[in-house]
Amino acid sequence: MEAIDRQAEAEAIDREMVAYEAMRETLERDHPWKWVVFHNEELAGVFDTLNEAADSAVRRFGRGPYHIREVCAPTVHTLPASIRFFRPHVEA
Repeated sequence: MEAIDRQAEAEAIDREMVAYEAMRETLERDHPWKWVVFHNEELAGVFDTLNEAADSAVRRFGRGPYHIREVCAPTVHTLPASIRFFRPHVEA
């Protein structure tokens, strides 16, 4: 199994969050209260539920990294460890 570079993954997630913020106004106008997935700093999909977003993200991008976010939800500035996690058991 290849070594996980947690710092690089954390930086990638940060970039996904910046990409969301850059599109936030448009997303809030066009997709309020939907769930979005960002991968490689691009909007990868819009979904009705968290489960749909997560299933799609895992199916398409394996273990990530990617950012899943509910549009219009308050911004969380510090993610708890239980939210910002890595799933090494998910195969890409």
